[in-house]
Parts: sequence; structure tokens; C-alpha cells
Amino acid sequence: MDLDVVGRMLSTLPADDDHPYRTGPWQPQTTEWKADDLQVVQGEIPSDLDGVYLRNTENPLHPAIRNYHPFDGDGMVHVVGFRDGTAFYRNSFVRTDGLMAEQDAGKSLWAGLAERPSQSLMDHGWGARGRMKDASSTDVVVHNGVALTSFYQCGDLYRVDPMTTRTLGKETWGGAFPFDWGVSAHPKIDDATGEMLFFNYSTEAPYMNYGVVDANHELVHYTPVPLPGPRLPHDMAFTENYAILNDCPLFWDPEGLAQGAYAARFHRDMPMRLGVIPRRGGPDDIRWFDCESTFVLHWVNAYEDGDEIVVDGFFESDPSPADNGMGDKWQRAFRFLANDRMQPRLHRWRLNMVTGLVKEETLTDTISEFGMMNGSHAGRKYRYAYAATSKPAWFLFDGLVKHDTWTGQEQHFRFEENVYGSESAMAPRVGSTAEDDGYLITLTTDMNQDASFCVVFDASDITTGPICTLRLPERISSGTHSTWAAGTDLPQWDQADDPATTVGL
Repeated sequence: MDLDVVGRMLSTLPADDDHPYRTGPWQPQTTEWKADDLQVVQGEIPSDLDGVYLRNTENPLHPAIRNYHPFDGDGMVHVVGFRDGTAFYRNSFVRTDGLMAEQDAGKSLWAGLAERPSQSLMDHGWGARGRMKDASSTDVVVHNGVALTSFYQCGDLYRVDPMTTRTLGKETWGGAFPFDWGVSAHPKIDDATGEMLFFNYSTEAPYMNYGVVDANHELVHYTPVPLPGPRLPHDMAFTENYAILNDCPLFWDPEGLAQGAYAARFHRDMPMRLGVIPRRGGPDDIRWFDCESTFVLHWVNAYEDGDEIVVDGFFESDPSPADNGMGDKWQRAFRFLANDRMQPRLHRWRLNMVTGLVKEETLTDTISEFGMMNGSHAGRKYRYAYAATSKPAWFLFDGLVKHDTWTGQEQHFRFEENVYGSESAMAPRVGSTAEDDGYLITLTTDMNQDASFCVVFDASDITTGPICTLRLPERISSGTHSTWAAGTDLPQWDQADDPATTVGL
């Protein structure tokens, strides 16, 4: 491995930190690495694996003002690139305005998710609730050859070079970016059209907006989506002709909002509503469908099937688990991150655009989340979803599952004890001929070896275990979302002798 340190960030976190989401598998990094010719510790890098796996990470540098939540950490992007049977690694902090201000101050300046906005040391900020730091640490997608990082409660989109992870600045869309509301995590890329669909939300009416950025990098559609009040949507889906938005009955308690508190409450007596809007439609075009009460954190895919819109996502049986007195103080405080408590299962909604009827079915008994699929099938009929299983009581991924949505069959792979994975990404093989003809990629945090690895599976059969394992320069922190970008979608990928050191953006 050809290894260089390219940067370090100041951290004021205490050496004796006892917070479980700043230690152990979540211990943050301060070093930025440049690593070429990654060491292959098992198997062989497939020669027909061509492109980059990108993952975003919450990576805090300073103690919270009072109470740290793992979603508050600063964004760090990791990339593992594959070309010609070799692999490279880069990682960098996303140079957000909030990160740079706190680095100058040497401390946290904004209140996080588990704190009131009034506790912020700054009178301004970002996010749907305001006075929050935009950490840009939640999601990452690639559009028009540029990686875009985003924040779960809305903020700026930061442009990141998908090969070097260097921050290129904020997205502006030629001045049309909605800086007043920002953009939520989970914008969606339609590979077939080159469009990016997105939404945002706020505590101010109309409470949600929906937009489309075309293949020419222009904001071509932006419309209000009126809701009954402030909501907490986290994800969206789309089909060839429609976008699917949601109004879930888990949202900030109105009485608390009036007192400056942002505590989410699940309203079990309210339905979940799915809103279907033509991709260039307006408020009057939205069709709302009442569904069984739940909260859906992540959708997998949607497609059109005759008169019906089919939407697949993770139905939570208990979106707001009560404190049952089990576990230590940390497990009880962060029970809303434990999938064994919320019990998300892959679920299907069929929305009939003619009759207005809704049919629902649970596709599996397996508790899983963070579902991914072959991006070339996004918005179209598909078969396979790849998701993560979780360690009980913790926000840690202990295995992978491949769901066959046609037959109901599943494949499972379990990491070794004390080894935790990342959200996987499906990378179609160059010249692939089937939906699962390719590779499933993830990063692991191995507490047994105090190391991290990039692990590559055969996407057609994950039960056989990794076909290739690559060592990373150091043990990385656990994180959230990932994506895959084929080399053909990246500028100068084929022309550059070394795409990891060539910035053509």
C-alpha cells in the first residue's frame, strides 16, 4: 500500500470519553489519508469492477454543548475506487461552514439533535428547525459527475470530488438553490434521465417543497407541497412519471414546539399518507393515499404497475419505543436508533391511481433497514433489495441480507462478532446482463483487529462470503449512507493515468 497523510483536524474530545457513539466502533477520525494500491488481504479485485464506492460518516471533533447525538457529527467522505484490478482509498472532512467555524473556535457552536436550539452559541444556523449546524454528514449521491453530501434536517448540498473527496464548495444551481430552506438528505438520481429529484421541509408553511434538477444541472422545477403542519420526512421515492413523498405521523409535538422544544412524538391514531405527484406537477396534482400508521425512515424503490404505484420501504412496527428499563443509560437514551426496538421490515404499498385504494403487505419477517438496490433499476420494476441487519440495542450493522421481492426468498451474511458493516452499495459488473450481476460493496469496522476493510461480495450470492477484502489505512468510524458511481459516470476517469489524483471538476 502506497500511503500518505494529507491532512489532520483539531479535536478537543476528551481522552477518557465514555459516549458510546464517540468511542468503540464510532470512535471518530482526525486524519485524512491518500492510499494507493490497497493491500488485498483475501481474494482478488475483480477486473470488471470499475468505479467508486462512496460513504458518508458522522465524525465529531468537539464535545457537544450539552448532549451529543450521533447524527450531529461532522461529515467525512470515504471513497474506495476500483479500476483495472487495483483499488485506492481517500477520505476527507466535508469543509462545511459550520465545521470551519467550530475549528476556528476550537469548540462546538451549535446545539445538536438532543439539545434545544436556544442552547446554541450562535444566533443563526441551518436545518428545518433552525440554529443547527449543517454537518452535511448524512447522505451522499453522485450527480453530473460530482458527489453531493447532504444533511438529514435540510441544509446546503456540498460538492465533493468523487475521486479525491476534496470539497469543491456549495451547490448553487446557477443561483437557483433554495438556500432559505436547503435540501433534505436523500435526493434521488434517475439514471435513465439524468435528473435529480429532491425535497425539503421546515416549520414554516407550506412545510415541504419538491424539486427537480435536470441532466444539464439546472433547477427546472420547484413547487410547494402543502402539509397540515411541520413534519419530519426523511426520504422519498420515484417512478418513471411520479415522485412519492410522505406525511408520516411521527413529528415534532406541537405543544413542545410552542415552548422551543423539538421532541418527536408518534401519533398512532393518524394514518401515514403517501403523496404521489407527477414529476413536474404542482400542489393541485398531488394524490394523497391513507396508509396504516407507521414511520418509514428509508424507501428502497418504487415503480408503476398498470393502474398501481408500487412502493417498497421499511415499515416500523414501533416507531417510538417506550423506555422498558432494559439496558444501561445509553441503550435507553438511544433506543430510537435500535432496530430491534423499532422493528423495521421490508413492506410493500400498492397505490391504485384509479380507485384510490391502498393494498399493503409485509414482504419479510426479517428486521432490516438501509436498503439499497441496483441503481439502474431505480424508479422501474426491480427484484432485489440489499439491506443491513443490526446489533440488538445499538446503531451498528452486524450483517447483510438480500431480499428477493418476487419470491420472498432471502440470503443472509453475518459479520464476525465485533465486526460492523456500512450501508452497502450494489455495483453492476461491467457488461452486466442481469439485475444482480455485479458486486456488493461495504466498509467494515473490525474491533477485533482494530482495523477497517473494504469488503466485496458477489451480489448474486452473498452467502458465499467476501470475494475480496482490502485493508484501509486505519480503523474508520461507523457511518450512515453510501452510493456507487460507475467509472463511465465520472469525468476524466478513463483518460487519467491516476483518477484519484486528477481533479477535473
